[in-house]
Amino acid sequence: MTNPAPGALAWFEVATSDPDGAQKFYGSLFDWTFEADGPAASGGLDYRNITASGAGAPMGGIAGTDGQTPGHSVFYILVADVEATCADATQLGGSVVSKHLETAPGAPTFAYLRDPAGNMFGVFTPPAA
Repeated sequence: MTNPAPGALAWFEVATSDPDGAQKFYGSLFDWTFEADGPAASGGLDYRNITASGAGAPMGGIAGTDGQTPGHSVFYILVADVEATCADATQLGGSVVSKHLETAPGAPTFAYLRDPAGNMFGVFTPPAA
């Protein structure tokens, strides 16, 4: 998979306590296919990569929350350095919701941020090749 340039909208996620229901809904609505994410599964997470019909690579995912966090949909921007982006966001009036810099092997580092108006979004750096 070729990664987009830093700053590009590069991923989205639907987090839900009913991942089977979300998969059925979005799969039927948009003809998306789903595949378990290996690194996430090895870490005990129910994460399903989403691929659009005819696309060569996943574009998003469904995350099973087990009711541990509220359901949400969020977009992710690819960045060169998650830690530096968190610092920049804070300096610009945003806030860091959570950082995940130590992830399972083969998984990206990522963070959830809020803009100054309170809107949540994500940033990530792909795993090293």
